[in-house]
Amino acid sequence: MTADEILAELQTDAGRRAPYPLYARLHALGPVNLTPESPAYAAVAGGYAAVDQILRDPRFVKGGPPPARDADPITKALSNSMMFRTEPDHGRMRRAFHAAFTPRRVAALEPEIAKLTDQLLDRLAGLGSPVDFIAEFGYLLPAGVMSVLLGIPAPDLDWFRTRVQRVEDYLDFGGRTPEKVAAANNAATEMSEYYASLIAARRTKPGDDLISGLVQVIDAGEGDLTDDELIGNLLVLFNASFVTTINLLGNAIPPLLERPSLVKAVASDPAVAEACVEEVLRWDGTAQLVVRTASEDLSVGGVTVPEGGLVLVILGAANRDPARFPDPEVFDVDRADKRHITFGAGAYFCIGAVLARAEGRLALPRLFQRFPDLALAGPPVQSAGLALRGYATMPIVLGN
Repeated sequence: MTADEILAELQTDAGRRAPYPLYARLHALGPVNLTPESPAYAAVAGGYAAVDQILRDPRFVKGGPPPARDADPITKALSNSMMFRTEPDHGRMRRAFHAAFTPRRVAALEPEIAKLTDQLLDRLAGLGSPVDFIAEFGYLLPAGVMSVLLGIPAPDLDWFRTRVQRVEDYLDFGGRTPEKVAAANNAATEMSEYYASLIAARRTKPGDDLISGLVQVIDAGEGDLTDDELIGNLLVLFNASFVTTINLLGNAIPPLLERPSLVKAVASDPAVAEACVEEVLRWDGTAQLVVRTASEDLSVGGVTVPEGGLVLVILGAANRDPARFPDPEVFDVDRADKRHITFGAGAYFCIGAVLARAEGRLALPRLFQRFPDLALAGPPVQSAGLALRGYATMPIVLGN
């Protein structure tokens, strides 16, 4: 297969659900390949070293300028976030978030993550078997954590789920159909209005949540961020942190259940649990691809990407690059080098990575301590997306 053919196959339902054989074919062609037949992309990158180079080189641009006044709601919301803006706006917004979204704040959340996990496991036990792990645990834990982090009332979380999904569908590889654009616009409008009201409430009655912290940083002149930019960043932060953690928890279950001795080790040894989270993120990463634009003719991986050309940067392929990882298809928590690139690299490294890691590190041991005989009740169903990879449903039995 050519790189163009692989790119086309990745956009099919079958390719989205089983991309790794296609990534292997891509590796056989080289770390970076031009895609002259693609209407959207000038090149596709899958080699680890090349992907790392692209992500760290500011000449491979992510994002764009501030949104136009007449931009549609989803474009406006995303373009007002740090993840979709170029410098200097990206750095300005990121500094404001770093002032409030500190490692100390995440560390302070850990007891709450443990408490929420235990409450959900109690609830899971009451539901009996079989039960959908994604709906009844994988979704509820990160939703509860985001509720605490942002100060979103727990009853509002179900309202968020469908709207988050519409934005995820829009952002997925090849997802800009008219129907998905319309759904994403509606979701962006509704969530932007929700966050605007929440910001106004925090200005009059601040709490201990991240939104209160951000408002205080902004109003004190310590963070250069407009309210529209705060809204756009909150929308992206919720989506990215929430969906990433759902997928991390779900993607961990099948490889673990195939290794009963590893289940016991994860339940009993925090170091093994931490190593397992990292290997899950490498082996079946929650974020599979991003896009960069060459701001000039740029050489990477032995090819030259022309100025203005879009590069599809496949993180999931980089994480299974045999030039970087021996036996990359093997799930191995004892792997000496698990330094995956799922959370990106360089200036746009995922700001919520530490939170997602904490949730996985704390939740998985508790899950298997409570349900050591947990097993699949049937084949899990892969979600339709590829940019963010996970399971739509996963039936499980809890065991004795």
